Amino acid sequence: MTQERWERLDVWRQADEMAYQVYLVTRKFPKAEIYGITSQLRRAALSIPTNIVEGYSRKGDRELGRFLNVSLGSLAEVKYLIYFAHRLNYLSEEEYASLNSGYDKLGKSLWKFYEAVGGGAV
Repeated sequence: MTQERWERLDVWRQADEMAYQVYLVTRKFPKAEIYGITSQLRRAALSIPTNIVEGYSRKGDRELGRFLNVSLGSLAEVKYLIYFAHRLNYLSEEEYASLNSGYDKLGKSLWKFYEAVGGGAV
């Protein structure tokens, strides 16, 4: 099986793993939240790696930078949603700390990648 170009990106691997972790922890959220915070958090978490993939599959750094910018916005949304889920006691202290730390690390990597492709000029 051949590997896609974007699969070689460390930042994509981090984003993919964090989205996976979000899916795992949201399984235990209340059923009443399936169309609320569960859905919103999952969509935002998946938006990060999928925008990396779409941007990396486009032609040129300018296009990639636009999609990375969307990924950065989604990352901020995820950070807020995990904070809010923690306030509602949907996430334990450990789950919140792990997700928050993982998204902080991903944010640093994503920002470096964004800057490396000239994101500031987008």
